[in-house]
Amino acid sequence: MFYYIEGRVSHIEPHIAVIDCAGVGYLLNVTNQTQSLLSNGDTVKLYTHVYIKEDAFDLYGFYDIQERDCFRLLLGISGIGAKVALSILSTLSPEKFAIAVLSEDEKEITRSPGVGKKIAQRIILELKDKLKKSFGDIGRTGTAFGSQLDPEAGDKLGESIMALQVLGYGASEATNALNGVDPSESTENMVRYALKRLLKQ
Repeated sequence: MFYYIEGRVSHIEPHIAVIDCAGVGYLLNVTNQTQSLLSNGDTVKLYTHVYIKEDAFDLYGFYDIQERDCFRLLLGISGIGAKVALSILSTLSPEKFAIAVLSEDEKEITRSPGVGKKIAQRIILELKDKLKKSFGDIGRTGTAFGSQLDPEAGDKLGESIMALQVLGYGASEATNALNGVDPSESTENMVRYALKRLLKQ
């Protein structure tokens, strides 16, 4: 329905931003990450998700597509609603969220208010299973990069590829974006490096 909304920020309060677009004030629910990048009076473009149920018609806004795609990914998990998804992405960046899933770090996910151990385990189970079925054990040998890598570097590169796939990129896109990355970097830094390259394309 709405892909993005572009306009002037007219009001900000916790988890809410009002965007004035052609004289209409759109109230968007936002994460802490997105809100930290907004200032009253600025002209911004927020990528949106419309959340409709029997008693609600809510609009969610995200500063970048990766955050929006993570939000949608979370909504696809049984028992995860918009409030929980917003809470998770207010605590974890898309990169950290993807890495927490791949490393089965439920403690990292439960740092989000309102997210208990069972929810964290369900998120990891459902998303990691999807990754395994779709992408197999890529990265363990480092062959996706056409060169021999030591096992530790291969694992980190593989995790980085899968983290980028969690964020909505294809395997070839992710692989190309990681070409030339320093294998000694952390997985999080690798993903951040790749995202910067992808966003410039």
